[in-house]
Amino acid sequence: MELSPEVQALRQEVRRFLENEVEPRSRQIDDEDRIPQELVQMARELGLFGLTIPEQYGGVDLDLLGKCALEEEFGRSNYGFATLIGNHTGISCSGIVELGTDAQRSKYLPRMATGQWVACFCLTEAQAGSDPSRMRTSAVKKGDQWILNGEKIYITNSPEAQVFTVMAVTDKTKGNRGISAFIVERDFPGLKVGPNEKKMGMHGAHTATVSLTECEVPEQNLLGEEGRGYMQALQALTRGRVTLAARCLGMMERIMELSVGYAKLREQGGKAIAEYQAIQWMLADMALWLDASRLLVYRAAEMLKRGERATKEVAMAKLFTTEALNKTADNAVQIHGGIGYMCEAQIERFYRDARITRIYEGTSEIQRIIIARSLLDVA
Repeated sequence: MELSPEVQALRQEVRRFLENEVEPRSRQIDDEDRIPQELVQMARELGLFGLTIPEQYGGVDLDLLGKCALEEEFGRSNYGFATLIGNHTGISCSGIVELGTDAQRSKYLPRMATGQWVACFCLTEAQAGSDPSRMRTSAVKKGDQWILNGEKIYITNSPEAQVFTVMAVTDKTKGNRGISAFIVERDFPGLKVGPNEKKMGMHGAHTATVSLTECEVPEQNLLGEEGRGYMQALQALTRGRVTLAARCLGMMERIMELSVGYAKLREQGGKAIAEYQAIQWMLADMALWLDASRLLVYRAAEMLKRGERATKEVAMAKLFTTEALNKTADNAVQIHGGIGYMCEAQIERFYRDARITRIYEGTSEIQRIIIARSLLDVA
């Protein structure tokens, strides 16, 4: 993978920011379940909220490979901070960037690029998690407005968001082809965000339920074509899975670095534990999983960049990398022993944060179904 000098420079700048500013505050973020406002402001000044937004709207305009490279860096540090930025610049921005009208882009993207407005993506429902086609949130046209009713759950960034991309059923007789996307602003009548959910990990990245009760949305806020929302959601999730997998690469790399360093220093039986074959084999597996994951992730990213169909390859990258990350984190706790289980250790935090990656943006089971259907040529 070759990156432009500009992207390489940005990557180094982001790494310095994460190491010098974010990581020293990670314990505070984890304990308080919030990202300090000074970090958010620094991120704004660095342009991190506009990574995938076109330059004409004030963004950096990274392509998919550049976004993956930056996600690797984010993965090495605090996962809550990485999620705030990654969700905003990923699935929450992509719809408006790619499908928005000139008026929609001009209205929303400049403020999203600066981080003045944070965005979120509202797809999941209680009965429509892994299968978005079963969603119940509805949108009915009344005059020059759409009236939305329904409830979305586990919506990342929603407590802070000003812009919500909401999927809703506009024609229930058409199945998947009856789902449309809408841009909903926080102060639109009928939209309500619930309290921040308490989670196992990913502290600092806030998740809540978004309720829509007779929510009034102007007709010009239909995003893309009516009835194309489901396909748009799948396209957004496909790209999101690749960038999530890239973030997992960064986590795996940092976990392995910590484990190698600890194995060299920790002594047992009069010698460093790195000299024991049991530890060496765990480290070897971690290195193998990391390299294999990187090949899968960037193969999928390259294919998407070229405009090729990569449904199977993306599913493989997401499945293998997230499963490998969790095994890597488990090995790391084992190598660290008791200290790896203590909250003072980075390893403990990585272990908790890693678990969500096998669930959101398509569970491991869903990825296996996608791969199998591709092999069998089943729709």
